[in-house]
This record gives sequence, C-alpha cells and structure tokens, in this order.
Amino acid sequence: MKKIGIIGPNKTMCNKQLYTFGVQIGKKIASKDRIILCGGLGGFMEAVCRGVKQSGNTFNGQTVGILPDENESAANPFVDIMIPTGIGIARNVILIRSSDIIIAAGGGAGTLSEIAFAWQLGKRVLCVTLFEGWAEELAGQNLDNRKSGLLIPVNSIEEILQYITNG
Repeated sequence: MKKIGIIGPNKTMCNKQLYTFGVQIGKKIASKDRIILCGGLGGFMEAVCRGVKQSGNTFNGQTVGILPDENESAANPFVDIMIPTGIGIARNVILIRSSDIIIAAGGGAGTLSEIAFAWQLGKRVLCVTLFEGWAEELAGQNLDNRKSGLLIPVNSIEEILQYITNG
C-alpha cells in the first residue's frame, strides 16, 4: 500500500482555485492500493480528501488525518481515520515520516516545515508550481548540500500521477 502525504494551506489560506485543484487531485490519485495521509484539517487537506471520497476507487479507511490536537471533531468530514496527536505542529514530522511520497501545493509556514522535514528525511516532494506559496517557491531547489533532487516541480495532475505510479 503506497502512502501519499498531502501538504498545503489550511482553510484560512486556501483559495477557491487551489481547493478545486485539490478535489481534482483526490479524484485522480484514489486507488485501491493507496492511502492518503494529511493533517486532517480544512483547506487543501480537506479538498484532496473530498476528491478521494468522491472517487469510485475509494474505500473506508483510505483517508487518514494526523491531527495536531486531541479533538477528533476538528477533522474535516472526509477523513476516515482520525489520529488525534495532542502534540500541535510537531505532528508535521509524523505525517512526513509516515508518507512514501508527498504532494505539496501552495502553503505557508506549516507547509514549509513539512517540506523541510521531508528534505531531512530524504522524502520526495511533488511541488505543484501552479499556485503561490512555499511549494512553488521551493520546486526544483535544494535546501542544502546534503541532498539533491527531492523537491520535484510538477505543473499538472498528469505529472503527479506519473510520479506516484512510477516512483
């Protein structure tokens, strides 16, 4: 089972275009051999989970939200499995550590921290270049000289699918 991490802006920072794109991604990446991991809240995370649940390839338990607080009710309604960590933003490292590959779009400070954790842990991040934010800003960059090529620029859902399927 491939575990795909989803990172991007929360509800207050996610515009309509990015949300719509997230739903489209979710519909396309849903398959019987993939689990979708995210921070479990609103915005881009919710959009992708919504798309997964709208797909004909979804199943119960496919969307997992690793929540920052202890309250399961904070999860968006499209999360099947809620993991209330109670550790705040430290949950970002759990999300990244648990993912095989990460999709990043837009993003503020939380997304930036997740991209940095992915870099340090040697995880590939598919950085969507269609929206302003840290994913677009860091696409194709190296954060330091210890690693290279982990922040992969993508500008379409087709490219995302190609990396997920072949990588």
